[in-house]
Amino acid sequence: MAFSLVARHAVSALERSGEAGRNDSVMVGTGVSVAGRIARLACVVGLSVSLSACFRPLYGPTASGESVPALLASVQVDDVAMAQGQERLGHYLRSELVFDLDGSGQPATKRYRLKLSGSEIVQTPIVSSTTGRAEAGTLVANIKYSLEDMSGTKVYTEGVATSTATYDRSVQRFASQRAARDAEIRLASVLSDQIKSRLAAVLSTKP
Repeated sequence: MAFSLVARHAVSALERSGEAGRNDSVMVGTGVSVAGRIARLACVVGLSVSLSACFRPLYGPTASGESVPALLASVQVDDVAMAQGQERLGHYLRSELVFDLDGSGQPATKRYRLKLSGSEIVQTPIVSSTTGRAEAGTLVANIKYSLEDMSGTKVYTEGVATSTATYDRSVQRFASQRAARDAEIRLASVLSDQIKSRLAAVLSTKP
């Protein structure tokens, strides 16, 4: 697609060059020839072809021949090991990953196992000078992940996904709790997207 777009622009430029070439006296006067224009355009097209050959769409053909969605659907998502009191974020994250990796609802044979563990902290950078209470909170989460075979003897990839989510804090306890929960849901969604993209990149190159 990238090449065809560049090619169309090249053809259009060549047509414009041909129109300009009809006035030979102007072209000679400026020292620019149609042949020179064509040579430069040929270089641009050649460069675009070489770059397009290096580009590999994430959801294009894979090394194994399977589609990326099929590979992702074969990943079993384990429960997320979180510190005591932080289990809610782990629950949201696992739910997001299960849906993101295999939202079809169809049973799929599991060939990979995704292990996760993490931590969550709350930062309060904004404090009211009047009440002395924090007016906003920022959730910071770090999730370690490891993609392994089902037996756990081989690790294909591992890493850490990190993200933040900010929410307003209120003097009303229930409102603050609700806002914090909504922030955890947003945080889980962002973390899931990060992990999914990294897994897709690894699985697409696995023969």
